[in-house]
Amino acid sequence: MSTSQTSATKLSNLQMELLKLYPYTVSEEELKEIRLLLADYFARKIDIEMNQLSQEKGWNEQTIEGWKNEHLRSHSAQ
Repeated sequence: MSTSQTSATKLSNLQMELLKLYPYTVSEEELKEIRLLLADYFARKIDIEMNQLSQEKGWNEQTIEGWKNEHLRSHSAQ
């Protein structure tokens, strides 16, 4: 008897909610608007979290400018 590995893929609550939209047919323009709504929502969430993190860590424009000039590549030994 062979054992087969079954991994049930759990959907997130967001995926479950989006699945409820499947019966509806929307135009390409409406689809673009929905994508934009989702992108805007997550962009706002990221902005809020980054602002909170910046305040907690005391980051400012100088900090960010310093990051731009950092060299983060690692050099492998040859």
